[in-house]
Amino acid sequence: MIKRFLSYFEIKTKITSTFAFMLTIAYLLYRDQPIDWLRTLVFFFSMFLFDLTTTAINNYIDTKTNDQVLQFERRTAFAIICVLFALSTVLGLTLAYLTDAVVLLLGGLCFLTGVFYTYGPVPISRMPLGEVMSGLFYGLFIPFLLLYINMPEGTYLTLGLGWESINLELKVMPMISVLLLAVTPMCTTANIMLANNTCDVEKDVAVRRYTLPYYLGKKALRLFAFLYYACYASIVAMVVLRILSPFCLVSLLSFIPVQRNINIFMERQDKATTFMTSIKNYIIIMGSLTVTVFISAVL
Repeated sequence: MIKRFLSYFEIKTKITSTFAFMLTIAYLLYRDQPIDWLRTLVFFFSMFLFDLTTTAINNYIDTKTNDQVLQFERRTAFAIICVLFALSTVLGLTLAYLTDAVVLLLGGLCFLTGVFYTYGPVPISRMPLGEVMSGLFYGLFIPFLLLYINMPEGTYLTLGLGWESINLELKVMPMISVLLLAVTPMCTTANIMLANNTCDVEKDVAVRRYTLPYYLGKKALRLFAFLYYACYASIVAMVVLRILSPFCLVSLLSFIPVQRNINIFMERQDKATTFMTSIKNYIIIMGSLTVTVFISAVL
C-alpha cells in the first residue's frame, strides 16, 4: 500500500518543492530575518499537499490515454485527490487569512495552474509550456511567497485594493534579489521537465502531446546545458551584488559533476538510463547552494 501511494504521488519528484523551500529558509537565516514558524509551516504543508495533488491528477488523467496502469481503482484514486485538494485548500486559505490579499491571489493562481496543468480541454502539459510553468511555480513562487510571509510588510511590494482603483508598488532591488535567488531553483526544475519531455518526445507525439522538445528538436539539448550555466552565473551575480556571502562561491565546485552529467545526457536521451542526470544535477546544484547559504548564516 505504501509503495503504491509513493508511486501514485511520484514522491521522488517532490525534491523540487522541498529544496526550494529549504534554500529560502537558509536565505532568511542568512539575512537574520526572524521566521514566523506558524505561517511558514502552514505554507509548507499547503504547498507540499498541493504538490502531491497535482501529481495525482496528472497520473489520474494520463492513465486514460497511455498504457500505464493506475496504482488504485479509479474511484479510490479520485477520492485521494479530493481529500488532498481539500486539505491543501483549507491550509492555503488559512495562510491567506494570516497574511493578506497578495498571498490569496498568488496562491489561487498556483492552485488554478496546478489543476489545469493536466485537466481541461487544452491541458498545459500538452503544450510547450511545461518547463516554463514548472520553473516559475516551483522555482519562483515558492521562494517569493515564503519570503513575502516572513519579511516586513512592504519589503517587496505593496498592493492597494479599492472600489475605484488598484495600486501595485514594486520595490525594484528587493525584487531583483528574489529573482536572482530564484534562478537556480527555476532552471534546475525546468531542466527536470525538459529532460523528461526530451526522453518521451516520440511517445508524447503518439498521444498528441506536443511539448517543448518537439518544437526545439536538437536545440533542446543546448537549452538543457544553458539553464545549468545560468544557475552558476546567478550565484556569481548574487555574491557580486552582496545578496549572498562570498562563501557561497564554494558551490561553484559542483560544476565539475554537473558538467559530467550534462555530457552523459547529451550523448543519449533515454528515460531509463540518462534521465536521472537531471535529477542528480538538481540535487547537486540545489544541495550545494543551500548548504553554503546555511553555513554562511552561521559564520
